[in-house]
Amino acid sequence: MRIQLERKWVDRLLQMPESGMGYQRVRVRLTDGRDVCGAMVYNSELLDLPESAGAVDAADIAAIELEPSPARDRSPD
Repeated sequence: MRIQLERKWVDRLLQMPESGMGYQRVRVRLTDGRDVCGAMVYNSELLDLPESAGAVDAADIAAIELEPSPARDRSPD
C-alpha cells in the first residue's frame, strides 16, 4: 500500500539521511499503537507499507523513525 505523506512527515524525513539512493527504510508507529517495520519511503514523500499492515490512512501515522542500516550495525573487524 502506497500513501502520500503529509507535509509534516515530508519535512521531517528531508532532515534525515537516506538509507540508499532516493529511499529511507523506516518504522512507522500508527495511532492504534501498532508498529510497522520494514516500510520504505521514496523521495521523502511516498510511504510504501507492506500488505501485512492492512488498511492505513495518512492520518493514522503517529511517528516515523529510520530503521538502522544493516551496514551501520556491523562492528568493525
